Amino acid sequence: MNLKNVLYTGLVLIAANSMFAQSNILNAKIPEEIGMKTEAELLLDNDKPLEYGYVGDRDILFSKMTWEKVILDERANFPLYFPVENNLGDDRKSLYQVLMENMESGMIPTVYADSYFTEERTLEDLKASLSMTRITDAGKDYMNENFVGEEELPEEYVIKRDIEPADINSYLIKGLWYFDKRQGELKYRILGIAPAAPDVNFIDDENSEYNEPIPMFWIFYPEVRDILHEAKAFNNRNSSSPISFDHLLNSRRFHGLIYKEENVYGDREIKEYVADNALMQLLESDRVKDKIRNFEQDMWSY
Repeated sequence: MNLKNVLYTGLVLIAANSMFAQSNILNAKIPEEIGMKTEAELLLDNDKPLEYGYVGDRDILFSKMTWEKVILDERANFPLYFPVENNLGDDRKSLYQVLMENMESGMIPTVYADSYFTEERTLEDLKASLSMTRITDAGKDYMNENFVGEEELPEEYVIKRDIEPADINSYLIKGLWYFDKRQGELKYRILGIAPAAPDVNFIDDENSEYNEPIPMFWIFYPEVRDILHEAKAFNNRNSSSPISFDHLLNSRRFHGLIYKEENVYGDREIKEYVADNALMQLLESDRVKDKIRNFEQDMWSY
């Protein structure tokens, strides 16, 4: 390869890398110019999420539906959780913030009440689970003494609490493992994702029995792939090349525990038949995972 080709290849790599970094950061004269792309960059910026290939029903030799819990306290899952505060600009947002902003703007018009996507929910329907307003005991006394309504009550007697990105402690992911006999390999396809947090009415009560995280809403994943492709997660290995949330999730760059599988007992959860024993529940989760992996291994055993 001659010098000309080497230089050309280097320029292409630099240009491709600039699409994912904070473009124009080295050439900006004022802070407002950071992120403003040149005409050449706009022409190069034509990337889209990798399209799913068509999979015929007759090509699926084996499949198993699973539900996983992705706990955000684990280091491998930090890119889904941080940043928890909206103070780093549009390029640095948590997954929950990306989902909520697109729901509020109408880009995600519909979410669902369960992982089977049978009951639709709107943002208006979710208000009761996303925010809470409570009058203190002193406020009730003030209302009784002054004969005023809630509209006239001073703000110091009202407690307002919203679910914030820092309150999300896990994500629930529904996906399908399947063996594609045409391709001859085991594959995975995400079908749904749900942020989970404690009940907003008891979220600040550490001793409450209602602190178990619950899914706030479910999103049909293929419907939001374009949105998650535009939103970037922080890449700890190379901050100039962030990874999209769509790429992160589809490439399974997270650690999840299977808490439910498709089964004859109405898709019951592991904790329903392995009760009050966290270790045995963890072993059962691994057993379900090994059962899926072993199917592929057995395909090539003679």
